[in-house]
Amino acid sequence: MDVNKVTICCFILLSIYTCSVLSIRCYQCSSQQDRKGIDSCGAYKRFNKTQHIAIECNSDESHMPGSFCMKVVQQGPRGFIWDGRWRQVIRRCASVAETGVTGVCNWGVYENGVYWEECYCAHDACNSSNTRKMSLGLLSCLLLMTSYIFSRK
Repeated sequence: MDVNKVTICCFILLSIYTCSVLSIRCYQCSSQQDRKGIDSCGAYKRFNKTQHIAIECNSDESHMPGSFCMKVVQQGPRGFIWDGRWRQVIRRCASVAETGVTGVCNWGVYENGVYWEECYCAHDACNSSNTRKMSLGLLSCLLLMTSYIFSRK
């Protein structure tokens, strides 16, 4: 495979990946807005995708415009509700990741003992669970580049 074909393939795959990022859809909810005794955002129970619709991040429905999704979890050291710990989940669109990287989770503990975790991802409805998935376009591009590098030897 010559260099021009690899370059064209990578360009096409990255164009497809970029187009999908420009129109990303994310789940949007906050456990702070749940009614008392209801857990629709997944703070204590598994997040139910059938109760929510992933919204277009650059539409009027979005509380915050963005080009990727984020999920924030905060949990208190000692408790208030059901399992003895206070827990909060926020799912929304985002435009800036603190690390500048998507597809990763960052975590820490505030001075008051509250544990926090922020996960960023860049494909449709990716903020619905704990799993992180790699884009098919990005994976294909990486495989093409790797095969090209090893075929030159």
